[in-house]
Parts: sequence; C-alpha cells; structure tokens
Amino acid sequence: MSALNNQKTNFQNRLSLVSSVSEKNQITQIRLRIHIPKCYLQAPVISQLISTHGLVVNITKAMLQPNAEGCFDIELRGTVPQISSGLAYLESLNLRIVGKPNADGDSWFY
Repeated sequence: MSALNNQKTNFQNRLSLVSSVSEKNQITQIRLRIHIPKCYLQAPVISQLISTHGLVVNITKAMLQPNAEGCFDIELRGTVPQISSGLAYLESLNLRIVGKPNADGDSWFY
C-alpha cells in the first residue's frame, strides 16, 4: 500500500512541475536542469525523451566533462501526459532534476 501511495505522490509532484493546463492534449513546456552522473554520460538520455516520450527537447546549455558529472539545461515541450512520462523516466534513472525559473518573462515556469 505504501508503494501505491508513494507512486501517487510522485505523479502529483511531477504534475506540479507542469504549469496548469486546461486540457490533457494541450501543449505546454517546462525548463529543467538535469544533472547527469558520469555513469550516464554515454547513455542516450536526451534521445529517449524525444523518441520514447514524444517530447520536443531544446538544449539551452550543456556542461559536460570527461569522467565527471555534467548537466543539461533543457526545455521540454509536449502534452501534460508526455511531460509527466518523460519526468518519470528521468526519475527512474535517479537523476537530480532542478526546475529552472523563467528568465524571459513568459508564462511558463515553476
């Protein structure tokens, strides 16, 4: 039962990252900083967000060094279910994910 409650809480946390959208199929977007441990530097983490979860990914900044943790600043664009699925995938890899504030004054941030 605690696993079910934990799963429900994780889903609610992921949705809180996505700005309120009136319809599930409406396109929205979020900004993230994803910290990539060196064990994932050669893994197709960003590619999976695109191919498996159907997201549009814009990499706005990348800081990568050989044999060290790196990070990506990315913008994810898609429907709420797509973004939630993509965030669940990133969480399943135990990556540190940090929300990025809105730097441009548009309506989407968290």
